[in-house]
Amino acid sequence: MKFKTRELVTLAVFGALWGLDEISVGALLKSLNVPFSGMFLAAIGLLILMIGRIFVPHKGSSVFIGAIATILKLFSLGGPVIGPMIGIMGEAIIAEIVLSIAQKPSRLSFILAGAAGVFWPLIQPFITGPLLFGLSLFSVWLDLLDIGNRFLGLDTSAALWIVLALIAIYWIVGGIAGWLAWDIGHILQVRLRRDTIDVTL
Repeated sequence: MKFKTRELVTLAVFGALWGLDEISVGALLKSLNVPFSGMFLAAIGLLILMIGRIFVPHKGSSVFIGAIATILKLFSLGGPVIGPMIGIMGEAIIAEIVLSIAQKPSRLSFILAGAAGVFWPLIQPFITGPLLFGLSLFSVWLDLLDIGNRFLGLDTSAALWIVLALIAIYWIVGGIAGWLAWDIGHILQVRLRRDTIDVTL
């Protein structure tokens, strides 16, 4: 897909917004040790991405936004950024796949893209942990159960309930991001058109 110059600029702006969010809000959440910070960052990032998709509703636009955000993530301070960079691109690619399959943009496709994209940070450690950081799948699994124990109040022996609860939380938050992106994106479009008309009159 070839983009027009104006579309490239628009995509770059949304990619920069996502990247700046990762650098600033991401660093803040990490320093405060906020639980589920990856989920919240993914939700905000995908919210930005899907609003950008409304302005440039072409295949490949989501990946382009994610690529810009990933590049900007290199400038983050404090700690390794390989994991977060893979996370950003993973979320963008998943959203791209869902939105491309849907073909015609709709609120439902945005909700599904947000839910699927935000779900990625939950499963990413099972892939990047062993491959990049030398962690065993068992240790990643124990970390997941520990999250359920500390933040959901579920006993680690209730593994099934912890997994189901986390899946539900991630999908609901992602779905909300998609719902909001659909509304916010169209509101912004209407206002920008109105401002453009006012300027030309």
